[in-house]
Amino acid sequence: MPDPEARLLWTPGPEQFERSNVARYMRWLREHRGLHLPDYESLWRWSVDDVEGFWGSIWDYFEILAHRPYESVLAERRIQGAVWFKGSLLNYAEHALARRDSHTALVARSETRPELSLTYPQLADAVASAAAGLRRLGVGRGDRVAALLPNIPEAVIGLLACASLGAVWSSCAPEFGVRSVIDRFRQINPRVLIAVDGYVHRGRRFDLSGAVSRIREGLPGLDATIIVPYLDGSAPDGQAALSWHDLMKNAGRELSFEALPFSHPLWILYTSGTTGPPKAIVQGHGGILIDHLKTASLNLDLGPDDTLFWYTGTGWMMWNFLMSGLLLGSTILLYDGDPAHPDLTALWRMASEAGVTYFGTSAPFIHACMRAGIKPGSAVDLSRIRGVGSTGSPLSAEGFEWVYDSVGPNLILNSFSGGTDICTGIVGASPIVPVRAGEIPCRILGAPVAAFDERGDEVVDELGELVLTGPMPSMPIHLLGDPDGRLFRDSYLTPYPHAWRHGDYVRITSGGSCVIYGRSDSTLNRGGIRSGTADYYRAVEGLPEVGDSLVVDTGGADGDGLLILMVVLIDGATLDAALRERIRSRIRTDLSPRHVPDQIHMIREVPRTLNGKKMEVPVKRLLTGARVEEVLSSGAMANPGSLAAIMELGCSKRLT
Repeated sequence: MPDPEARLLWTPGPEQFERSNVARYMRWLREHRGLHLPDYESLWRWSVDDVEGFWGSIWDYFEILAHRPYESVLAERRIQGAVWFKGSLLNYAEHALARRDSHTALVARSETRPELSLTYPQLADAVASAAAGLRRLGVGRGDRVAALLPNIPEAVIGLLACASLGAVWSSCAPEFGVRSVIDRFRQINPRVLIAVDGYVHRGRRFDLSGAVSRIREGLPGLDATIIVPYLDGSAPDGQAALSWHDLMKNAGRELSFEALPFSHPLWILYTSGTTGPPKAIVQGHGGILIDHLKTASLNLDLGPDDTLFWYTGTGWMMWNFLMSGLLLGSTILLYDGDPAHPDLTALWRMASEAGVTYFGTSAPFIHACMRAGIKPGSAVDLSRIRGVGSTGSPLSAEGFEWVYDSVGPNLILNSFSGGTDICTGIVGASPIVPVRAGEIPCRILGAPVAAFDERGDEVVDELGELVLTGPMPSMPIHLLGDPDGRLFRDSYLTPYPHAWRHGDYVRITSGGSCVIYGRSDSTLNRGGIRSGTADYYRAVEGLPEVGDSLVVDTGGADGDGLLILMVVLIDGATLDAALRERIRSRIRTDLSPRHVPDQIHMIREVPRTLNGKKMEVPVKRLLTGARVEEVLSSGAMANPGSLAAIMELGCSKRLT
């Protein structure tokens, strides 16, 4: 059962249940499949037990536009090398551009550019022009196109143009460092690079002309570079590159779609690169299409009348997931800028003005709003918001409560967890399942989520390793540079050869809800008791003086280490003896005496990835003697300057 102490924040009424997309799908299953599934838990159980029946129903329910039908749903039920919808031919972009009335497809806002909106016909025309321009440059089926772009319409147009041709898209955000970009794009050997000349962050302009030149030099296989003039609007040097305007000089071209196998590569994503070279993850047209249709419609409850926003950049898989709104005929809202500029209400004001119905963000942003004490639901009209999505890291119970107290009492809060490797969510919310503070309501349909103990046995109501016990269509087709599949097996099928190890600690309740406790590779192992870091942060950051924190256990398989806590204090606070004792007392009370840190240090900021995740594992390796170049690339960090204080700790004799 769910935790009886977890506060019930929202529950669906009978009318809301009946009009939800998932209830409509359940009625369809009764009529067309003879299945009577009374509630979400029984529906989820069927979706993972009858894999072929479930995914076949998704194909039929969403009326997949197939140029050739499939021979079998799943040729062999295995995680590595699964063959989905064998024989079928389709195209992701054809579904994203299927709507052709005057409905708005996307709205784009930024710190500097004027607002731009495109209807579905206008977006289709732009994609046709870009596809013709890429074809003129020799880009065709299987060729790779790399993009260094912010979250702007040109990125959406470029992705869909590549998909229509059967070319493969791969993007990085412009704030990535040069070395980080080359480390990623060199793996894919792109024929074309699309890049901005610069970007704007918190009102400050960053010229990328020199960086783009160095990136081009690091990609010797390039045939062409296309520059999007973002800062000053001027065209690039014609001898060095084409302009976006030159690429688009194909107005009136008819849009066509290559008929592609289900597993034909759609895009290439990358792991963070903070624990080694970033892995290049190849995902397919059909797998992404069918999963995103299912997840966005049946779990997020999105439809053609919705406006979907998720604060993201093009280097995070949530940007790719944002495109799912187009698959459903919704409007997607793009934003290029800092979420806290000029203040923490900026995104909420934008959501009000744009009529957002689904507001997606990260747990750190929600926690920042909570600590700042803002109440956006009182400041602006957020009455159209039906759902709030939170991802990137675990959302605290207090964060749940803040959303319902300060944004709106009648929305569905979706603490959504998945990952780059599968480009979707595997646990989250449903419009027919109640929401309780601190608990993720359910497992996503079609996601065979379980918790394993160290022996590989499934556990319920206990902390365990988050695994997927079977295949999903959006899993990687393969990893680049992995011809024998060993990297895939080492990354996902170790230590459980027949289950996908996702990398998080989770507790799954007997009622089907979930609580994620942080990355399992940043385990706190105190006196033989393993735990994740999420509860630790809830305890420490619940103190009013603590704005942020990072905890690292330097122990390993060869013995115990030190438990080191680093805290970022609010202005005016001091890490004196009294505060140290309050921190220890809070941890002793909320967690256990074993979790009291051996050392507490003050730092100016917590090292984070570009996607805002705390860098626990790299910091642990630095503290135990690794060199920076062995651990991470500064270009993969949001705040590389934060490492200086960490390095001082790592060199300290106090850690020995």
